Amino acid sequence: MSHAPVTVVGIGADGWPSLAPASQRELRRAEVIIGGPRQLDLLPADCPGERVAWPSPLRPAVPVLFARHAGRRICVLASGDPMFFGIGRTLAEELGPGRLRVLPHPSSVSYACARLAWPLEETEVISLVGRPLEALAAALHPGRRLLLLSAGADTPAQAAGLLTRHGFGPSRMTVLARLGAEHESRTEGTAENWPHPPGDPLNVIAVECWRADGAPRLSLTPGLPDEFFEHDGQLTKRHIRAATLAALAPAPGELLWDIGGGSGSIGIEWMRSHRSCRAISVERDPVRAERIARNARTLGVPGLRVITGAAPAALGQLPVPDAVFIGGGLTAPGALDACWQALPPGGRLVANAVTLESEALLTDWYRRHGGELTRLAVAHATPVGGFTGWRQAMPVTQWSVTKKTARTVRTVRGENQQP
Repeated sequence: MSHAPVTVVGIGADGWPSLAPASQRELRRAEVIIGGPRQLDLLPADCPGERVAWPSPLRPAVPVLFARHAGRRICVLASGDPMFFGIGRTLAEELGPGRLRVLPHPSSVSYACARLAWPLEETEVISLVGRPLEALAAALHPGRRLLLLSAGADTPAQAAGLLTRHGFGPSRMTVLARLGAEHESRTEGTAENWPHPPGDPLNVIAVECWRADGAPRLSLTPGLPDEFFEHDGQLTKRHIRAATLAALAPAPGELLWDIGGGSGSIGIEWMRSHRSCRAISVERDPVRAERIARNARTLGVPGLRVITGAAPAALGQLPVPDAVFIGGGLTAPGALDACWQALPPGGRLVANAVTLESEALLTDWYRRHGGELTRLAVAHATPVGGFTGWRQAMPVTQWSVTKKTARTVRTVRGENQQP
């Protein structure tokens, strides 16, 4: 494939007249112009380059398409800012960032914040283009301002329904269509009484979040109430879950293996800590695996990947984790060994045990690899006749450890041998 540079030009609904002179010049000089049919139709006749519409599916076609036009001057048209939920990311990953010259245009988000007088830096943006609607649920907090990148004409009504189901029916919605074009439109209403039929498919949805009286409050801090999860008793309870997530220490972009998922609570709360966090839940019971997926959708992390199978057999083809939690199947032969081997240096492993057998296993691993061994005990106040007393839950033994590099292990062993 030729390594000639590729110019990526952002264009808005207002079309050719609003483009900067540099963008117009590049499009007039291009021998090949690649873009969506809507963007290509915005170009005037004096752009003589061959016009090529993106095929579907797009991603696998990128290297083939650019190889076919190797050696020619290529421009790619993109909506608004190509590097904001746009084609620019795909091209940078497929062709390499060094080949791209990006000429951005104001994005629909910039236009929307300008129309609403919302500070852009305080507005959360969620794309629903090619993504599950349920992802919106994790962003619902009173007083927050959201901008939803719509998937089409039906998205506003679908978003209104989700807001209402999750207790945010009083939220104010504003649908801004064809931003930047001569004939912009604006429709408003509340989610619970959304009155408008489907309109223009090119729209952005602004949401001012307000919670209905009595609706549950979902914090981003680990330790959601147990009743928020559908479960059959296989659930890491709230206070133990909070301590477990603290030991796992999620960071943006990291991947968790949740072994013995049960209800999926650990993986779900890991992903709720930051929208770029990823998790794979491994659960051998197919009924529980389906339940995990339902809980993930309900709590706003539909991207949780659920594997139906048992460790260690189900772990072989999984991507390398940054952290591993073992909440079930700890004593299965080879399970802990497989998790430890899969974990890279610097990765964290946390395992919880409630039986003497699994506690003995964790004690042995603690002796060999260090880390922290902790006994967690929680008691709840309950009625005792006409009085109140404490009812003790089963204590949990937790082992947490960070896997060291070989060099670090040698240093630690050397220090341990000193008198």
